[in-house]
Amino acid sequence: MAKKVNEQITDSLTQTNTQVLASTPASAMGNLYTAMGQAMSNMSSNAASAQQQASIGMQAATVQGVNSMTAIGSAVLSRASESVVEKDD
Repeated sequence: MAKKVNEQITDSLTQTNTQVLASTPASAMGNLYTAMGQAMSNMSSNAASAQQQASIGMQAATVQGVNSMTAIGSAVLSRASESVVEKDD
């Protein structure tokens, strides 16, 4: 003779299983939004770092350009003074 299971117990288990199934899409979307937030945060951090590195590169190029311009002026003045000295000899 089979024992009859209490209907309140089966109802309770059915409700629990339904609740777990119903909350799964919400949990999945929460995980998706968390992952997207972290990815966008990394993207923003990488963009700021790239901008800083580009700025440093541009400053270095500007310094090199100014140095080469002043070096050319010095070389011209040096050659001019050498030619004046040679003419005096």
